[in-house]
Amino acid sequence: MDEIRILSPTAILGYGFPESSFQAGLAREPHLIAVDAGSTDPGPYYLGAGVSFTDRQAVHRDLRHMLVAGRLRGIPVVVGTGGGAGAHPHVTWTREIIQQIAREEGLSFRLAVVHADVAKPVLLEALDAGDLGALHPGPEATVEDVVESTHVVGQMGVEPIVRALDLGADVILTGRAYDPAVFAALPIRHGFDPGLALHLGKILECAAIATTPGSGSDCMLGVLRRDHFLVEPLNPERACTVTSVAAHTLYEKTNPYRLPGPGGTLDLTATTFDQHDDRVVRVAGSRFVPADRYTVKVEGARRVGYRTVSIAGARDPIFIAQVDEILAAVRSRVADNFAHIPATDYRLLFHVYGKNAVMGPLEPHGEPGHELGIVIEAVAGTQELANTICAFARSTMLHHGYAGRISTAGNLAFPYSPSDFKAGEVYRFSLYHLLRVDDPSALFPVEIAELTAEPVS
Repeated sequence: MDEIRILSPTAILGYGFPESSFQAGLAREPHLIAVDAGSTDPGPYYLGAGVSFTDRQAVHRDLRHMLVAGRLRGIPVVVGTGGGAGAHPHVTWTREIIQQIAREEGLSFRLAVVHADVAKPVLLEALDAGDLGALHPGPEATVEDVVESTHVVGQMGVEPIVRALDLGADVILTGRAYDPAVFAALPIRHGFDPGLALHLGKILECAAIATTPGSGSDCMLGVLRRDHFLVEPLNPERACTVTSVAAHTLYEKTNPYRLPGPGGTLDLTATTFDQHDDRVVRVAGSRFVPADRYTVKVEGARRVGYRTVSIAGARDPIFIAQVDEILAAVRSRVADNFAHIPATDYRLLFHVYGKNAVMGPLEPHGEPGHELGIVIEAVAGTQELANTICAFARSTMLHHGYAGRISTAGNLAFPYSPSDFKAGEVYRFSLYHLLRVDDPSALFPVEIAELTAEPVS
């Protein structure tokens, strides 16, 4: 086999793709259809709560196209980080959708489910042995971080997926996985260069985002050869350029030349990007450098409380000129009114859009605009306390008197009624650490299930 063609339908399973682009990809006779289904970008809530950040109907739509095409052509379909975060409830949710599609479409195939949950005793033992290390610049893990996490997953590399392929899987669903791994496992299994395979996976995992104009909801084709690879969008309205592909290679990385992952580092110091034709880019020279000790990134989330939010707007220039003093006064009034409640039991936050809400103290243009959007956020140990703190802060700000005030009725405009939103549970990442392991597959058991089409009556 001199080349492997990989079809990446979309940046995240459930983000969608044009059917015309998908059919164009199938016309190129791919050897693999693969998609990344997860990310930590939406924050810790989805891992902690065990729910997906993508919609079930949207995931069903994307998966149906992929599964039907894969089985019709007899090529594997690989889905990484099922359900968005890759813990047991997320994988179960995605598995149920796969099973539903198999019934609806009359599909028979061997399904491999690769779990990524890491047991707390394993983590505590590793912590005690010094094998659970900090991921710079984060802090060291604690026993409390491990014990109070609702879900903990390890980010698998290619090895468990290769094992699933060795077991004859037609469809592979993984828990939390290194994004490029779902694209790179099949080529690496066939002896292709791991550096090129992983680099190609790094680009394909976001599909057509690495194009001009970029989109996370469109298809990309990767063609991996022995000494280079090609990336090509499947929508004629898009093109890969040296700039778009190189930029996507470097994004989300602290070092543009060395990209760490499970078991080693992708070294791009000798990588070249060349314009192969008007819409295709050729990449060569990427190398994978194995680490002295294999490490797996672990991700965990723990609940820290409940949130209530109120959204308001202000346009009075006198109010805007004094907004910092007003917020400080509201905070002081809340603290005084609830002095009987320990300050550690709640947090009151103000996000002022139009004045440093996005960048905070790093904002180079600190002058406020002609109107401000104010988000009042309370986080507390119970939903009731969060509701109370938010409501009191909102009403206090609404009627707070300030120097030069003209209106005596209210300072804020509310776009919604009710004005306060009970946002429910709040999570934070409790584990974002590196776990040293001896066997890269030991944490990730492979479960095989035979799905058989029911006979038509």
